[in-house]
Amino acid sequence: MNKGLFSFFLLFTALLVGALYYTNIIQAPFVSALNNIKSNYHTSTEFIQNQIIQHFFQATHIAELKDKLKKYENNELVMQQLYSEINDFFTDNNSSLQTDPRVELVRTLSYQKFGDLNRIWLEVEEYNSSKIYGLVYKNIVAGIVIPQDGRALGLLNRDIKSSYAVHIGDEKAPGIAHGNSSEYLIVKFIPAWHHIKKGDEVVTSGLDEIFFKGLNVGRVLSVTSSQGYQNAVIEPYYKTNDPNYFHMIKKIK
Repeated sequence: MNKGLFSFFLLFTALLVGALYYTNIIQAPFVSALNNIKSNYHTSTEFIQNQIIQHFFQATHIAELKDKLKKYENNELVMQQLYSEINDFFTDNNSSLQTDPRVELVRTLSYQKFGDLNRIWLEVEEYNSSKIYGLVYKNIVAGIVIPQDGRALGLLNRDIKSSYAVHIGDEKAPGIAHGNSSEYLIVKFIPAWHHIKKGDEVVTSGLDEIFFKGLNVGRVLSVTSSQGYQNAVIEPYYKTNDPNYFHMIKKIK
C-alpha cells in the first residue's frame, strides 16, 4: 500500500469518525442499532436470570409464602377474638378489654385407628393434658383436642364425642353441637322459645372457653322438638378429610 492511499484511508476514517461523533443524522442509525443490541442483550440476560431463579429458588419462595399464609391465618383468628371483645365492649359498655388470646399451628401425625377418619394424633408443643382445646382449619371449626394417654388427640366435628357451645341465627339461640358419626352435626338443648329456621348460621358462642366467639361452624338444615327443647341438624363447613395442619386455640382470653 503506497503512502497516498494510506493517507487517503486515514483521512476518510477521520472524517467518518468525526461525522459519527458530531452529526446526529449519521449518528442516530448507529446509536439506534447499538441500543437495540443492548436492549436485546439485557432482555435475554434478565430472562435467563429469571429462569434460573424460578428453577433454583422456586421451592424456597413457595416455602416463604406458605409461612406467611400460616401467620395470616393465625392473625385472622386472633383478630376474630379481638373483634368480639370490642363489639361486646361497645354493646355492654362494661368490658375491661383485657385479652391475651393464644393460637398455635399444629401438625397432623396420623389417624388414631385405621378406618376412623374422625380421630387424629396431633403434634403439639408444650401440651397441657388437663384442658380441652378448640381445633380450627382455615378459620372454620374443625373439632376439639382432648388428652389421650398424655398425648393430643383431635376429635373432628363428626366424632360423637366432639362437642362445644354454639349460637344459632340472629337470635343467637344457645345450644351444644356434637357429631353423630355421619355427614352432619347435631345441635341439642336449644330453648323452645327461640325461632330457628333452615339456613340459619351456626357459630361458636365462646361460653365454653374452647373457641373464640363467632367462628363459623355451619348452617341449619332442619329443626325438630323434643322434651321441651329444639334439636337442629347442621351441615358443617369443615369437610376436609386429609388436612396436614390445624390451628389449635390454646387460650381465648
